[in-house]
Amino acid sequence: MGQVLASFDFPADDVALLAPCSPLAVAIFADRPYLRTEMAEDAAAAGLRVTRTAGLRALLEEPEQPLGDLVLVDCPVIESADIAALARLDMRAARTGARLVVSTSMGSLDDVFGSLDQCDPQILVSPSRADRVIALGRLLTSDGARVRELSDHDRISLLRLTEQVSQIAQRLETLSSPGNGNQTVEAPAFGFGAESLRDEASRRLVRPARASLPDPRLVRKIIRQRQMRARFFEGDLFADPAWDMLLDLTAARAEHKRVSVTSLCIASGVPPTTALRWIGQMTDCGLFARCEDDSDRRRAFISLSDKAAEAMSHYFAEVETAGLLI
Repeated sequence: MGQVLASFDFPADDVALLAPCSPLAVAIFADRPYLRTEMAEDAAAAGLRVTRTAGLRALLEEPEQPLGDLVLVDCPVIESADIAALARLDMRAARTGARLVVSTSMGSLDDVFGSLDQCDPQILVSPSRADRVIALGRLLTSDGARVRELSDHDRISLLRLTEQVSQIAQRLETLSSPGNGNQTVEAPAFGFGAESLRDEASRRLVRPARASLPDPRLVRKIIRQRQMRARFFEGDLFADPAWDMLLDLTAARAEHKRVSVTSLCIASGVPPTTALRWIGQMTDCGLFARCEDDSDRRRAFISLSDKAAEAMSHYFAEVETAGLLI
């Protein structure tokens, strides 16, 4: 994979945008030695300064050690001690301004997501090496002036474009490493301004009257129809994670059910890392809401915001009035 990544050439202006004036400090925590080595190599190749590599236990045994600017954590199987370590790391990162990239597995996603609610981390699910490199690129460019100057439309286009870039990187890695062909996780490399999107979402979601939620059986029928397309066509052809998640959460709200982040990732129809990026953006736009589990503080659920629920209600009411529902 190192050869594949090294084959890309970037214009001088883009390199200047990616390289900080002074190297950012990176701390790496992973129990697998080979993974610590890979992460350190990729961070160094991105012009970052690796200040520390250690196992996960160091997060608990040495809690006062400096974190650095970026913290890369691999936590594929989470136990109670790991949950405590992540929660403490989350609070420290929020306090110091450090940025987190946390790798985990689908089985541990809910616990990891529930432990990280303060610092807005990037969460990757069973990532490839390309995914981690793309996540580093997103962190390095997230505060760039050039990104902040884009319009909302351009930011959305950029998000979709970088999803395509991540797919290309994944396929290149599959070709160069046949043993990793079963990994299909994608991670968009750039984000866009939450504040401007939240304002735009607010303008679009204003409606004069309140409508009731649609029959959840109808919504589930629509979801099944959308899923059936993958039996006959390439799944990526119809990828629309934002709408698929809106439909799933609409049905769940009408059914008075709670939706875990793992379940919502599955409903999105895209790889979980991509789904997590969309969940973050939809939350920033005010369409999704994170809900803590009162009975277990380690768990969290995702729900529609009130204004998103109202918008979905009006949407279904209008298409039903127009006779467009099957």
